Amino acid sequence: MLKLLPISCSCSQRRNWTSDRIGALEKEALQLIINVRLLGVFRGLAGKDQLMLKIECATIRDVVQALAESLPKEARTMLIDPELNDLCPNALVLLNGREISVLKGLETAISDGDEVTFIPVAHGG
Repeated sequence: MLKLLPISCSCSQRRNWTSDRIGALEKEALQLIINVRLLGVFRGLAGKDQLMLKIECATIRDVVQALAESLPKEARTMLIDPELNDLCPNALVLLNGREISVLKGLETAISDGDEVTFIPVAHGG
């Protein structure tokens, strides 16, 4: 909802207030709240199984980066390959229950309220 300004304001005050307020509203509108679920070793390293990320970005890659920045360093290296600066191959990522490789991979767009799940992949032999 827009707030009406008093008539006694000068034009420059109205212009500044309006542009500042519109900028703040636009920034707020661009922020997405994403539910992140962490399973297995990711849960153990992060110390929690679920968190909410408030980000201004719109792809899985952005969620991975934001999550990595919020985790302790040892957990970060389990998620992001430090040499490639990309998602480790031992992490399976789901967007609303669908594996991202059947979508657009790390460039898959996200929307407000989406759920991103990180599952560690274990190999044996």
